[in-house]
Amino acid sequence: MNLNPIQTNLNEVITDGMIILFSYKTPVAVRIGHSEYYRTSTKWSQTTSRHINKWLDGVIATEKEQSYFDNLI
Repeated sequence: MNLNPIQTNLNEVITDGMIILFSYKTPVAVRIGHSEYYRTSTKWSQTTSRHINKWLDGVIATEKEQSYFDNLI
């Protein structure tokens, strides 16, 4: 498991086959393998939404409940 800081309050945790995006201390998106992307359906702050959109960079991600992301860690 590796921590990759992207910018202030935005980090990735990289594990075998999965990259989890954290905005502040909350997991909010994940890439599984090379092509499966998921994002939280919870509406957090404007900054967290901006973090997710920047990280996805135009990729269409399926929305999942926040509990899915909480259970990843």
